[in-house]
Amino acid sequence: MRAALYERTGPAGEVLWVDEIARPSPGRGEVLVRVAVSGVNPTDVKSRSGLTPRPIPGFQVPHQDGAGVIEAVGEGVDPSRIGERVWLWMAAVGQWGTAAQWSLVSSEQAVALAAGSSYALGACLGVPAMTAHHCLFADGPLDGAAVLVAGGAGAVGHYAIELARRAGARVAATVSSTAKAELARNAGADLVVDYRSPHALDLLRDFAPVMDRIVEVNLPANLDVDLQLSGPGTTLVVYASSGPDPTIPVRRCMSANVLLRFMLLYGLPRPALLAAAADIADAAGEGALSELPLHRYGLDDIVQAHEAVEAGVVGKVIVEP
Repeated sequence: MRAALYERTGPAGEVLWVDEIARPSPGRGEVLVRVAVSGVNPTDVKSRSGLTPRPIPGFQVPHQDGAGVIEAVGEGVDPSRIGERVWLWMAAVGQWGTAAQWSLVSSEQAVALAAGSSYALGACLGVPAMTAHHCLFADGPLDGAAVLVAGGAGAVGHYAIELARRAGARVAATVSSTAKAELARNAGADLVVDYRSPHALDLLRDFAPVMDRIVEVNLPANLDVDLQLSGPGTTLVVYASSGPDPTIPVRRCMSANVLLRFMLLYGLPRPALLAAAADIADAAGEGALSELPLHRYGLDDIVQAHEAVEAGVVGKVIVEP
């Protein structure tokens, strides 16, 4: 099969290439999926670049997320799953990521894709939607809650808006441009604010003087505003960060009675991952989740696909092997 590979970490143009390799066979509890669409996340380019190093078992096929059709199953997996359309999550935790014609994952990591959902949507889920889900629901239901999503035009932000609205929350989102504001509105945000506006905090306070949940993409930049929107009952969940670590103002956090939660998808307990995947599958089946703007690449353009993600392209980079 044709697959993108790297044997060492570094810049995309230096370490990534496409080659013919043997197709893997599913072992006990595993499924072999013919990949229709592979999704590229910032976490994928960070792993390939060496920012999040881990041992490479000879070679690594990159990309955690994707969608396709189950073509073979291992012992212990119901044979009726053969031919099932699925979306994949955390495939590259093993050796066989989705940047290839076939990917090998555990049966649990291949989730049924609803008949009305596209493969592109399936490849958009995984890391972004599961991260958003845990940020939103790790501390209870959201019906009637006020939720602030920082970076509402990003992949996690997009699904945080859609999942929160599905759960009955009122959602405000911050963005940095008119084009990104349109994306957040299309996802269903009730209020969209340019965080660079001098009136941003006033607009957010008018929406909700105290937020129930804050989904935070850049704690160093936004901590001061987050605390001004926090009070008893506020949960501030951090899933990403840029720049140097902030100094936590302990007294202000105490005064606000805010709960600070930090999360990384790859460290979550298996039951939490499975619960998120099941709820996301239901949401997609209901039509509550939508594709991000797509930037399509072929497998031979894998380097350009990674470089597009590193350049911060708005939307979702996908590779079609």
